[in-house]
Amino acid sequence: MHRTELPPPLPPETRTVGQLVAEALKLYAARFWPSLALGIGPAIVGVTDTELDGAARIAVVLVAGPLLLAGSYAGAVALVRPIGRGSSVPVALLVGFVAFLPLCVSRLWIFPGIYLVALGWLAFIGLGVPAALVERRGFGDSIRRGIELARADYVHALGSLATLAITIFLTGLVLFFSLRELSDQAIRVAGLLALVVLAPVFVLGAAVLYVDQEARVESSPRPRRKRDADLHSAFEPDGTGRSDPEVEP
Repeated sequence: MHRTELPPPLPPETRTVGQLVAEALKLYAARFWPSLALGIGPAIVGVTDTELDGAARIAVVLVAGPLLLAGSYAGAVALVRPIGRGSSVPVALLVGFVAFLPLCVSRLWIFPGIYLVALGWLAFIGLGVPAALVERRGFGDSIRRGIELARADYVHALGSLATLAITIFLTGLVLFFSLRELSDQAIRVAGLLALVVLAPVFVLGAAVLYVDQEARVESSPRPRRKRDADLHSAFEPDGTGRSDPEVEP
């Protein structure tokens, strides 16, 4: 029986959301231990959110949370593309703080549509993190570059992040229902381990998204400038009916 060969993957500029998720999982398997380490930051945010109360919970989630998520995202970018060193890392963390802050806010104050708003903001701004690391841009320039990359195909950017988030949520839900008869402590430990294992899928997918959007920007047609800017060329003869008047010396 002959095995049916899978079609070759599409290039980044035409990659679908499904193929982006598949590329993230493929990268996860190929670089398992470094990828698994990316889940530590999100796991710390999750534990803080469930174990702390009051002002301490708010302070840690809103201050440390975005930085931990930004660090995890930066690590994922380093697995996908070579990054610069030095001043670009603090810039990337600062951009990531701005990008991930609404996502951390959504863990504290929940209202209908907040998760979509948080993901929409992350899709619009978040690509500034790899822009700072890979392209070594400053803070403002990284924000502008992230918006430029997002606008290349915002539907693809938002759809990719939403699909990654839904995949992680459904997988975690299956794990919860399979362990619901255990003690509360066992469920907490299992939830922590699940977050460590599943969170890297999201940040790796977000890093692959940068490659996709960068390729879309590079492949998009640029507006052509008029060659002579309406100025008469000194190297071409006049057209019919457009002779220049002769001037006596």
